[in-house]
Order: sequence, then structure tokens, then C-alpha cells
Amino acid sequence: MSGWRPDALLPGFEALELPAGDDYDGAVTATLVRLPGGQAPRGAVLYVHGFSDYFFQRHMAERFGLEGFAFYALDLRKHGRSLKDHQHPNFCKSVAEYYADIDAAIGAIGAPVLLAGHSTGGLVCSLYAKEGTRRGEVRGLWLNSAFFDWRAPASRLPWLHLAAATGRFFPFLTVPERLPPHYNNLLLEQWQFDTRLKPIQGFPLYYGWIGAISDAHARVHRGLGLEIPVLSMHSDESDMVLDWRHIARWSRTLGSRVAVLAFPGGWHDLVLSRAPIREEVFSQLFSWAEQALVSPL
Repeated sequence: MSGWRPDALLPGFEALELPAGDDYDGAVTATLVRLPGGQAPRGAVLYVHGFSDYFFQRHMAERFGLEGFAFYALDLRKHGRSLKDHQHPNFCKSVAEYYADIDAAIGAIGAPVLLAGHSTGGLVCSLYAKEGTRRGEVRGLWLNSAFFDWRAPASRLPWLHLAAATGRFFPFLTVPERLPPHYNNLLLEQWQFDTRLKPIQGFPLYYGWIGAISDAHARVHRGLGLEIPVLSMHSDESDMVLDWRHIARWSRTLGSRVAVLAFPGGWHDLVLSRAPIREEVFSQLFSWAEQALVSPL
């Protein structure tokens, strides 16, 4: 496909803009990023980032390439490379808005994919595998600390329910608090990323987004009945963002071919963890792929 250009953020990578028409914010695009390479006998992988995030994990792409995969990552609409000045950052009224971005990405790749998602991306990818137009071209699902429930004390849950309900009428009302900075500050000690695209305390939290995520959680909690192989990974109390118990519990509602693996001491984004842990993450991932994805993707 024509239109690929050198990526402005990662030297050696290429980017493709995927126009998606207009929505309530105006013109919308998504951005597909790839690591150019040679042969890919194990097929293609499509990675989707988390909330207040974008793709910057060069080492992950290179590792997939070494393992025989063609690597692609998607910056969803209103995130990272795809964020426009006129848009509400990292916002959606429904996670189904992102399905068109994944549709376009799979179409541009031109082959079935191993769909991979981190945190909110894991939630989106799980639902896409059930509901997306091109779900038949998803051969497997890898989830890295998927966001399947709110990490909040019981005393905070009534407020979350109220915020979700309020967001249906006032979607752009924002929460006064920002995300705690501890996790992103920790990441910056070891990794480089653009804090304009991944701010230390995140972008504003909108009530409409809270409603969209709450609806998505409810669909996962009811069970998805996926028939494709799923590998869901989580950390332990070292995850500063989500509760690993939620991930372990709700991953088992996804379908009948789900493997759940724990990596104690791992960070929220497991592939950004300390070297011994992330190497174990990659080792388990590619061992699973070798067995679960029997034929080339």
C-alpha cells in the first residue's frame, strides 16, 4: 500500500495515516506504524497501546521481528501520532469507535493478525475479537495487563457509577484529579518516550470516557465466548495501575482457550519491566504462540 513514510518518532520505522472520516470532534485519523523487515514466516502482529499512551516500545517490535513476525502497531484515533489539536485527547464515547481503526489496520496489513493489546488496548482488542467487522481475521489474542475492571476502593465505586451515568449527558465534563505520576516517572528512568503524547500525569479524564470504559467492562464480565486462543498476562502488587486479581479473574471469562500467566515483580506494561522479567514475558509469549498458533497467521 502506498502512503507509508518514515515515522517521525522512531527512526527506522514507517507510518501510514488511516483516515476515518469525521465524528463529534471533527476529522479523525488513526496511524499504523510498522517495522520494515524481510520474511515473516510466523505472520503479522498488530499491537494496540493503553490509555494516555502511544506506541514507542522499539525493543518489542524488534523482538517480534527476530521471532519471525511482521510487526505493526496502531496509534488509535485521538492518541499519540493520531491526536489532532481540535480533538479531546484519548477520548471516546464508546470503545466501539476504535473498531474502525482496527478494521483499517488489518486491511492495510493485508493478512490475518495476532492481535495484541496493553491495558485499555487489551480491553479494546478483546471486544474487537468478539464484535469487530474483521474479527474473523484475528487468529489469536495476546493481552498485556488488560484493563478489565477499575482499580478503586469500594468507597469509590458509587462515584464511578455516578460519573459513568453523568457522562452520558455531559461527556466532556472532566475529573479534577489527574493520574498519579509515580508509574510514568518510573518508566522515564529506564525508557524514552514523548511526554507530550504520554504526559506524566496523563490527559484529562472525561466523564464520557468513564462511561465508555464501564460499559466495556460490563460486556467482558458477562463473558465473550471467544473461540480463538488467548494469552493474558499480569503482574502482582508491583502493578501500580491495575489490580492483578481483576485481570486474572476476568480473563477467564473471555473464552474456552484462555491461558493466564503471572509475572511477579513486573511493571504494568510487562514488556517495560526489568530485563529478567521482560525476557521471561517474551519467552512465554513466543512459546505460547508456537503452540497455540499452529499455522502461520
